[in-house]
Amino acid sequence: MAVSPSPPAATPGQDEPAPTGDGPPTKVMVGAAAVLVLAVSLFGGNDGSSPAASPPPRAAAASVSAPSATPPGQAAGQPAGRQLPRSRPVRLLIPKISVDAPFTDLAIGPSGRLEPPPAHDTNLVGWHAKGVSPGEPGTAIIAGHVDTATSAAVFVNLGELAKGDVFHVDRADGRRASFVVDSVETFDKDDFPSRRVYDDTARPEVRLITCAGDYDRSARDYTDNLVVFAHLL
Repeated sequence: MAVSPSPPAATPGQDEPAPTGDGPPTKVMVGAAAVLVLAVSLFGGNDGSSPAASPPPRAAAASVSAPSATPPGQAAGQPAGRQLPRSRPVRLLIPKISVDAPFTDLAIGPSGRLEPPPAHDTNLVGWHAKGVSPGEPGTAIIAGHVDTATSAAVFVNLGELAKGDVFHVDRADGRRASFVVDSVETFDKDDFPSRRVYDDTARPEVRLITCAGDYDRSARDYTDNLVVFAHLL
């Protein structure tokens, strides 16, 4: 497993969390730089236990606040405005690649790296629960496995997204935050742009991350990370 580079300590959010590829490539994934992954080391390999270094939690986002009320004139589940208060995400919907998946909370483990979603559930995504929530100003991190040891997983087709595509995050406060893709990029884990991916932003943004590239059986990990950059509509 590759080790993520260590960004300057003074800048928050620039270490890497790690999204995922949990097993050797299935035939769906052979030779594909598919799906998103977090930075220089992701959850690649048969054991699904190799998350990349995580961004430190923001002090202001250290705990999840109670769901906020839907503003007047906006029905629950309807598209939100350009900035939202904190609220836990409950479901990720990416119509173009038929993703409809619940969220689980991801925490930074004893190794200082973001732990991956459970490997046994192929239709599950995770978010950095002590970081930015999707729709808040800043950079929210969402990770998912590209495959498991036995089958393709939730982000197997993530690399099919392109600039202008739209996806949605349903939140615990009843609001739907819609995001438009700015770019879809693949990075070698040994040359991962940590600051660009993890630094806080003034507007609400999301990074979808997973493993990509070829599967290195000796390292039990993928060679690359795929990152979708997106902002709130």
